[in-house]
Amino acid sequence: MSGRQSAFGPVARAGLSGRPRPTVSFEFSPPKTPEAEASLWECIRRLEPLGPSFVSVTYGAGGSTRDRTHRTVLRMLRETSLKPAAHLTCVEASREQVDEVIREYWDAGVRHIVALRGDPPGQIGGRYTPREDGYNNATELTHAIRGVGDFEVSVGLYPQIHPESPSIEHEIDVLKAKVDAGATRAITQFFFDHEDFLRFMDRVRKAGVTIPISPGIMPVTNVKALKKMAGPIGIHLPDWLGNLFDGLDKDPETRRLIAGSVATEMCAKLLEEGFSDFHFYTLNRADLTYAICRVLGVREPESPAEEAAA
Repeated sequence: MSGRQSAFGPVARAGLSGRPRPTVSFEFSPPKTPEAEASLWECIRRLEPLGPSFVSVTYGAGGSTRDRTHRTVLRMLRETSLKPAAHLTCVEASREQVDEVIREYWDAGVRHIVALRGDPPGQIGGRYTPREDGYNNATELTHAIRGVGDFEVSVGLYPQIHPESPSIEHEIDVLKAKVDAGATRAITQFFFDHEDFLRFMDRVRKAGVTIPISPGIMPVTNVKALKKMAGPIGIHLPDWLGNLFDGLDKDPETRRLIAGSVATEMCAKLLEEGFSDFHFYTLNRADLTYAICRVLGVREPESPAEEAAA
C-alpha cells in the first residue's frame, strides 16, 4: 500500500486515546435456503454482543424477499437483543399493500424502517417505473411510514450521486425532501474514496441537513464481484483498490487481510474527521466486520469475572 498509511496504527491509537467508542450498525440479507439461514444466524449471533445501535434487513429487488425479510425481522425481535430496522421499498406494490406492511411492522413491535425506492425485479440499478397506484419514490414512502406511526426512518444516500440523479445539487435536494417527509437518519451507499465523501458531506451540511448520516462500509474480498455490484449503481472504484488485489484470485486469505486493512483504514480516517457512526454491509459474514469493530474499540461488555480479574 505504497504512499498510504497503514490502517492499524492510527486506529489502534484512536482506540487508546480516550475517544468515544464508535457507534456501529449492521446490514443483513434474508436467507434463500436453510443452509443460508443457518449461516445468517451464525453471523447474527457473532455480531450481536457488540451492541449495534440497530441492524437492518434488506428487501430484494421488486420486493422479492418481502416474506423472508418479515420473518427474519420478527425472529430478531423474539430471539435477540437487537433492534431490527426493516427495509421497505415502493416497487411492485400498491400504496395499500405497502401501508399494510408498515402497519404489520408497527403491530409486531418494529420501530425502525429503512425507506428505499427500490430496484425493478431482477434489475439492480435498472430504470424504475412507479405503479399508478403505488408510491413514486422514497420521499413519499417516508411520509407514509411516519403517517402510520412514530417510526425512526432511515433513508439511502449516494455520496457519488445516484445513477438517475443529474447533479450533486439534485441529490442533496432529494435528501432534504426526505428529511422534510420525516426521515431521521441517512445511510450512505458504500464508497472507497473518503476524500470525495468528505467533500460531499461538506455540501450536505452547508445545505442545512442536520440528521445523522452513517457512512456505509463494505469490507470487500472479491473485487470482480464488487465491480458487478458497483457498476449498475454508479459507485466508482478507485484504481488503487483493484491494484491491491491483482494476482490474488487464488489467495483468499491474503484478500481477506487486505479487505480488513482497507476497511479499517477507511474508518480510521473518518474517525479523524469526526465521524463515529458506521454502517457495515456484512454480506451475512461476520468475521471481517467483527475484527474491524474490535480494532475500532467496539467489543462485547466484559463479564463480571473478567472485570474482577482486570
